[in-house]
Amino acid sequence: MESMYGRIQMPDPNNKLEVYSDGNDDYTVALCDYYQIQWLRYGQVVKIREGGRIVDKIKRSVYGEPDLKQIETTDVENFNGILRERLGRLVRRTKCISKKKSFLNYAIDLFQFHWNFMDPLPSKQTPAMLENLSDHCWSWEEFLYYHYAV
Repeated sequence: MESMYGRIQMPDPNNKLEVYSDGNDDYTVALCDYYQIQWLRYGQVVKIREGGRIVDKIKRSVYGEPDLKQIETTDVENFNGILRERLGRLVRRTKCISKKKSFLNYAIDLFQFHWNFMDPLPSKQTPAMLENLSDHCWSWEEFLYYHYAV
């Protein structure tokens, strides 16, 4: 079975990486540390708030020519909310804090496996099944006793 990373093409001038973020300008620097600017289509959505409510969104192109209609961060924001909801160690002011970064990484890895291989969507398929990475919904027993043959 091919890994998901193996299925992703690395960006180049003919296959540009599309990235969308909020108005945090740190991304503009971080992306340049890893990719050449000509390989990117990077856009930002900046939310204008009044009294804690969003009253407008400004979408702007930072690198390349991203489709301004496509620039949105709701999927990432939704997933971050789900992570905070299901992993207590990601909630601010909690007693479940990870004292070691490795433990946080293990918890996130476990959550991602559960999310992608064990938690079916309304279609009764998991994301891994939809991506043809698995042909069934995994059980905890199967996960805990799985033996990877080299």
